Amino acid sequence: MLPRFCTIPHQMNRRKFLKRAAGAFAALGLPSALLLPHDSRAAGQNLRFGPPQPFDFAALKGQARALAVAPYQRHGGQLPAAVAALDWDQYQSIRYRKDHALWAGDDHRFLAQFFHMGLYFKKPVTMHEVAGGQAREIGYEPAMFDYGDSGLDKVGLPADLGFAGFRLNRRSDPERDFAAFLGASYFRAVGAEGQYGLSARGLAIDTGTGSDEEFPDFVAFYLERPAGDSETVVVYALLDSPSIAGAYRFAVTPGEPLLMEIDSALYPRKAIERIGLGPCTSMYQTGENDRRMAWDWRPEIHDSDGLAMHSGSDEWIWRPLTNPPQLRFNMFSDRDPRGFGLLQRDRDFGHYQDDGVFYEKRPCLWVEPKGGWGEGSVQLVEIPTVDETFDNIVAFWNPKEKPQPGQELLFGYRLFWGAAPPAEPALAQCVSTRTGLGGVIGFKRLAWSQRFAVDFRGGNLAQLAARNASVEPVLQASGARLETVSARPLHEIHGYRVMFDAVPEKDDSSQIDLRLFLRDASGALSETWLYQWTPPPLAERKVY
Repeated sequence: MLPRFCTIPHQMNRRKFLKRAAGAFAALGLPSALLLPHDSRAAGQNLRFGPPQPFDFAALKGQARALAVAPYQRHGGQLPAAVAALDWDQYQSIRYRKDHALWAGDDHRFLAQFFHMGLYFKKPVTMHEVAGGQAREIGYEPAMFDYGDSGLDKVGLPADLGFAGFRLNRRSDPERDFAAFLGASYFRAVGAEGQYGLSARGLAIDTGTGSDEEFPDFVAFYLERPAGDSETVVVYALLDSPSIAGAYRFAVTPGEPLLMEIDSALYPRKAIERIGLGPCTSMYQTGENDRRMAWDWRPEIHDSDGLAMHSGSDEWIWRPLTNPPQLRFNMFSDRDPRGFGLLQRDRDFGHYQDDGVFYEKRPCLWVEPKGGWGEGSVQLVEIPTVDETFDNIVAFWNPKEKPQPGQELLFGYRLFWGAAPPAEPALAQCVSTRTGLGGVIGFKRLAWSQRFAVDFRGGNLAQLAARNASVEPVLQASGARLETVSARPLHEIHGYRVMFDAVPEKDDSSQIDLRLFLRDASGALSETWLYQWTPPPLAERKVY
């Protein structure tokens, strides 16, 4: 079964699924499910294992390096017709049998369960268990699955079909998984609220460049058997694509927030125009600041409402997300970033009114680099979408130096999944951005303008608001004249509201960049709010 309320990334719909030549893994010295013996079952487990092979992270790096110097072999094969024809509901009805879970016969805290092939997931991924420095491949068998209402007959399925991915559960809660790896290099996790939302990826390649985006695949996973009292599951992954190969180590510790410690080693096959590290993929259809696609009865629909950044120079930045009419690309140059992520700051059910997918419970995802990442930029890609079924937001770190063939690129970072990131500014935060028609109520509008209302809360603002202290909004705009600028206490949130009108200086739809923070005599009081606004065409600027 897919993670609950899983939205399939839009890239997964448009990408080309490649066909793997038979025997490619064996030719590179990698295990293949086709080679598994049929009688190697572990005591206490209903699983079939291949022969043990020495394994550690250094060996996996060696496999990735070997892949990178060899010609790329396309992964995947022809699915059986009945599996390829599964629709969403049929695929969702397939359940993994818990008596076949990895580590079901052990006494530690975790279980691993596997996803069936089908729907968008047409490339087999090899699964292995690691214990005592040895890795054994786990063989697919139709008996592992309850096929429900899928219409599939397990008797007629091939014994070497393979797996699409896996999910991790606590032994105490085998129904609700806390992390899932499924499709290309995508994976998801949840915090204490247990609600899936945005995704992460192992790597992004050429996202938002105008050329075809490349989606690397995790082609093999190695799940390390946890110690009996361990609160952490360690997973290794081998990544491959036409441009690059890589080895990953994930140390996953559930909680609030859930923590993933990630170490990666990347080996480019060729020069890469734009590589994305720590990529976060989310969905934004409509919200309080962007109602372009507000045709639904629900007032807001999004997995994340903003990009947060903590720069190497210790500046905190908040950039609200939008659903633009055309693809929009932004880059925020930095050196040794301290963190960035896509957050769902608005956690009020009343703002979404969705009692099925609970957008107010969607996790935030915070990326914290380990060590210096040098010069580069946090990059944000916003893609137009007409509904909530497509993930249209991508954020990642792009190093200034383009990867070259023959290099070894080592990057470590942490991912935090939960209701709030582990690091937040001591200054006030932007808690909402609203937009609408500008002008002064009761007076005739002589020109078209856009009204912005930006609310800040936290830091010292509650004490300042209590005594109605004067706070200065520091506001800049490119390509727009600013009018009716004000900052006043908003006692309902124990903070301040900044309001202003932006009047475009041109009659076209040139993008306008806005920048805002609050200060008083003591200095900055808030993080920096950034916004990219595209005025509508002149013919659509109706002055009511």
